[in-house]
Amino acid sequence: MTDEAVLIEIGQRILHCRLDMQLTQADLAEQAGIAKRTVERIEAGASAQMSSMIRVLRVLALLQRLDRLIPEQSQRPMDLLKRKGKVRQRASSRRKKKHPNEPWSWGEER
Repeated sequence: MTDEAVLIEIGQRILHCRLDMQLTQADLAEQAGIAKRTVERIEAGASAQMSSMIRVLRVLALLQRLDRLIPEQSQRPMDLLKRKGKVRQRASSRRKKKHPNEPWSWGEER
């Protein structure tokens, strides 16, 4: 799916939840503390600030479902031992793979 298609799908799902709760766009906007136009844009599939989306999801009682979308990562015991209890802060860069089967000669730089 394209980014636009995902935004449209999210907007439609929010629209259906809002209607199931018998809320108008104005009611949802007021309870979320955002502008009605923002609710219109979200439901139409336009991008919105993350904070606005969180407020809408909270009003629609959908915020707890984000845990399924992005589950909390637990530390594996062996990883903690390797890092001596320190929590990882950065990702390592990818290393270039060497091609051992390729012939090498003097003066070639890789």
